[in-house]
Amino acid sequence: MVNARYDAVAEFYDAGFSDLDDPVLRALLRLAGPVDGLRVLDLACGHGRVSRELAGLGAHVTGVDLSSALLAKARAAGPPSIRYVHANAADMDELPDGSFEAVVCNFGLSDIDDLGGALAEVGRVLRATLRRQVGANHRTLSTYVDELSRNGLWLAAMSEPPAPESWKSDPVRREAARLPVFLVARCVRRSREI
Repeated sequence: MVNARYDAVAEFYDAGFSDLDDPVLRALLRLAGPVDGLRVLDLACGHGRVSRELAGLGAHVTGVDLSSALLAKARAAGPPSIRYVHANAADMDELPDGSFEAVVCNFGLSDIDDLGGALAEVGRVLRATLRRQVGANHRTLSTYVDELSRNGLWLAAMSEPPAPESWKSDPVRREAARLPVFLVARCVRRSREI
């Protein structure tokens, strides 16, 4: 497997994106609902921040990422109960069909090159009639809705959490703080018969 573009910035992500009290993570966990005892896939898990939070809530977590450097950071942070898999989100052959009750993705969908392929894989590994959560930004809403629909996933709920309060006084982010920056959505896998 080739080096991922995020290998070069693993230190930056580990140091700068480890706050568990950000509004996007809170919205994602709220839409995920109770995860205790569920098998949850953390797609594009990066350095494992969301994986660790889910495991702390009682989920049986598998994290998948293309970046071996970020996965090394995730494994080092523990706990050892989380399984981390080095794979492309659009080609997760190592994971069996229907092996997860929920899938989360925190900011990864905006950077996955083959969004359609990744969502097809999510549809494959997700058990029917259960839920899928997505946290993302940067792509157009129509891109997400169209790709979700094409891959058998229906949009069930959405949240647009505000930017952190500190953005309002940051000269670089002040303008961005006025508009919705983040999108968190819960989707349901529809049955094959529909």
